[in-house]
Amino acid sequence: MNIVQGEGLRLRRAGSDDVDFLTELVTHEDVEPYLAGSRARDRDGLLAEIERSLAEPEEFGRFVVEVEQDGGWRRAGAMGFELANRRSRIANLGNLAIHPDFRGRRFSDQAARLLQRHLLFELGFHRLQLEIYGFNERAQRHAERAGFIREGARRLAYWRHGEWVDGVIYGLVREDLEP
Repeated sequence: MNIVQGEGLRLRRAGSDDVDFLTELVTHEDVEPYLAGSRARDRDGLLAEIERSLAEPEEFGRFVVEVEQDGGWRRAGAMGFELANRRSRIANLGNLAIHPDFRGRRFSDQAARLLQRHLLFELGFHRLQLEIYGFNERAQRHAERAGFIREGARRLAYWRHGEWVDGVIYGLVREDLEP
């Protein structure tokens, strides 16, 4: 499915017409410092990710977060996943970024829950995992509000902004969302 619908918010699989929005988002001065250093930030890299998402929808996904506004849908952010382990049905989540104009309204929490349910119940993953820089306390609070369990940390694992920083590891399994 290319659209995961929520109340006043939806996730839509990114298309080539989203590349300019995504480029502006991931290079925004209030977004870029918090994204993984290895993530694509240029137009060509983002376009390659979009093409892969469309070609391999069950193994790789780049989504645009849209909010309902004035009777239409407006781009507000992005998020994604990638197959980490086929046999154990594990997906790595990442690339969550909400444009600063849309922050403070918990759109990231709602979008995360939509993606969780899509991956676990529609695509059949069993475990979702993500890693957040230790200095990104806002993202850590978001992960916990969205239901992820803090599982540990990779101490001083990543060189970012001129220093070694921790990577805080979070996980969520299908059983966490089942009644």
